[in-house]
Amino acid sequence: MNTEERQLADVLHRVTPEPPRRVTVEQVAYRLVSEPRLGRGSRAGREPRPRRGGLGLSRAWAPALAAAAVVVIAGASVGVAVLASSHHNSPSPAGGAPGSSAFSSGTASSSPSQTSASSQPQPGTAIPGAPWDARLIDHQTFLQGSLVSADGSLYAVGTTGTLDRIDPATGTVVATVQYSMPVWNSPVVVGNTVWVVSSYSGGNIVLRGYDASTLAQTSSVLVPAIGGVSIAGQGVLTGGPDGNLYVAAGDTVAEVNPTTGQVTRPIYTTVGKASSVAVSPDGSRLYLGIGTSSSFKVLVYDLPSHIVVGSSTLTSGAAGGNLVATSGGVWGTTGSGHSEWTWFAPGGDLTRAVRVGGGAGGGWLSYPSYSDGVVWVGGDATLVCASPASGQVLAEAAIPADHGVAQYLASPVVSGGRAYSYYMTDASQLSGLARVTPPAACSAPGS
Repeated sequence: MNTEERQLADVLHRVTPEPPRRVTVEQVAYRLVSEPRLGRGSRAGREPRPRRGGLGLSRAWAPALAAAAVVVIAGASVGVAVLASSHHNSPSPAGGAPGSSAFSSGTASSSPSQTSASSQPQPGTAIPGAPWDARLIDHQTFLQGSLVSADGSLYAVGTTGTLDRIDPATGTVVATVQYSMPVWNSPVVVGNTVWVVSSYSGGNIVLRGYDASTLAQTSSVLVPAIGGVSIAGQGVLTGGPDGNLYVAAGDTVAEVNPTTGQVTRPIYTTVGKASSVAVSPDGSRLYLGIGTSSSFKVLVYDLPSHIVVGSSTLTSGAAGGNLVATSGGVWGTTGSGHSEWTWFAPGGDLTRAVRVGGGAGGGWLSYPSYSDGVVWVGGDATLVCASPASGQVLAEAAIPADHGVAQYLASPVVSGGRAYSYYMTDASQLSGLARVTPPAACSAPGS
């Protein structure tokens, strides 16, 4: 499911509320020729969901486009995918010359705005029937999967085309700057800088860095994409424990020094275009995803040497991505429409991949998040916390329907000892930032 498909699916949710989740006939597909760009929706309503290769849709044109450009295709849940693979060792990666990048720093092209807010925790409004005492603390709307936590703040991409810093105590947006997401990727915080993908097309990728407090733009990095970027990109930018950025850049993964803006050591692949990337918490492994319309391959690199130490394939009927690395292996997603779900592959071996959580349907998304030493998986069926070492589910709660219509809770992130999730429902037209209280089993050892 690409970026524009997710976006338009959300537009349809605005125009005609989705039927109960058990109804498995609603899958949206469309393709409009345009510069990849994520549109702006209403902060008061439902968000346009990000899809691969995004497309700009204005609020004024959303209903007309929904009526004129959408083809509704009957579909059914694909269930658990067939995990088939060829797992092998490879002695070394393909060689090649290092890439180059352009780096600049200065003021933002559009000035950020800031507001003052009380840091006193708000009690919030209880969400009837929601698990883990979920309470709505604000009615801001954000793109699914874009919420991250760092240094006492939350960051997310707003549906009106903004990058936002949020006070977790009140849910208030305290700093914002104009930003539209061209390919799905949550913000990446390295040090005191928030990095986002500003442009992702053809042979060039542009990264922008913003001050973590004020969201004033501090830098811009041009990264060459050898052979052109993948059209299946999902989770194309990540940070490593070494402080460097790693970018899925065509036939390479570019390792970028954020201080100098230079591509220091490109990692080459000869089996397809990089579409997703993740680095293990100890910096020893790099997981490279290569997605197609029918399968998803993961290459495992020894990061210090750039040597491939594993390769396996997930055959699921739809491309995967959104890689998240932990001590025990790598997590990711597969499926689309009524069947998107999260898997865990021990050591990056997809032949042993297992499904985690209940997944999501009808345009909702089920992404893994790694926060406060625990992996979280949301959706419209269950809310789960799991061990980053083994993938074992530590606690799980069902997400009940709201008057027969599905409710959605995104994968939580933790800030200041409290967990936060993005919440949406079609039945009562509610959305916003929710504070949840997971059970003690979800606490990381020693926390």
